[in-house]
Amino acid sequence: MADTTQFSDGIVRLERDDDGLARIVLNDPDRRNALSVAMTDGIEAALDELEGGDARCVVFEGEGPAFCAGGDIDSMLERQASDEPVDDAVRHVIQEIGRCVKRVYECEFPTVARIDGAAFGAGANLAIACDVTALHEDAQIGFGFREVGLAVDSGTSYLLPRLVGENVAKELVYTGELLDAERAEELGVVNHAVADDEFDARVSMLIDRIASGPTVALRTSKRLLRSEFATLGEAIEHEAGAQAAVFDTHDHDEGVSAFTEKRQPEFEGR
Repeated sequence: MADTTQFSDGIVRLERDDDGLARIVLNDPDRRNALSVAMTDGIEAALDELEGGDARCVVFEGEGPAFCAGGDIDSMLERQASDEPVDDAVRHVIQEIGRCVKRVYECEFPTVARIDGAAFGAGANLAIACDVTALHEDAQIGFGFREVGLAVDSGTSYLLPRLVGENVAKELVYTGELLDAERAEELGVVNHAVADDEFDARVSMLIDRIASGPTVALRTSKRLLRSEFATLGEAIEHEAGAQAAVFDTHDHDEGVSAFTEKRQPEFEGR
């Protein structure tokens, strides 16, 4: 049975089950789940609710035909209509969106983006800020800021080159190419391109595999993988310290027992 909490008047919905799976659902389909102030506030509030808890995996998904259509133009127009200078208004909105993407990227738990609709601009960044991404065969993802005469924002310059390399990132930004699922998987923008008749089952299997894993070990691995060590020696030093802590967990004991008994481990996330 899922426990549901709503934020920003229902624009964001947090669903949690008894097995530690959390879903953050973008629920503003009429606006294609654009990153309005209410949407970004809701996502951050949902992450606040999960912080320090016992979640084992966090899934991001969107209601309706879009995962997330990017920045909310109405928010920018409202700012511009106020007495605030235009450059300050734009900066304020972009910083709010960027802060939200950063929070997703820095989420302590393993995260999965379940993308069964369009993910554009800042919405694409919200998706690739997750650890693992699955894109429906009929969905598209793109970083076409140029199509509205804008430079990249909301973390594109950090996230995209780390996924696909600097040259490919430049081409995607310069051309504004809208990627179908096959092309996105080929370039490494997403982990999986999934056919329509397999999407629900395959993505559920992926999520279940992550959520049923040794949670403390996976969270520690995520922190290590996201660190920017200067040298291999520095990485090994940090890994040794982290491993010493994980070594004392219940799930490590269970993993060793399962290995010696030639059975599948049953991790409990502790």
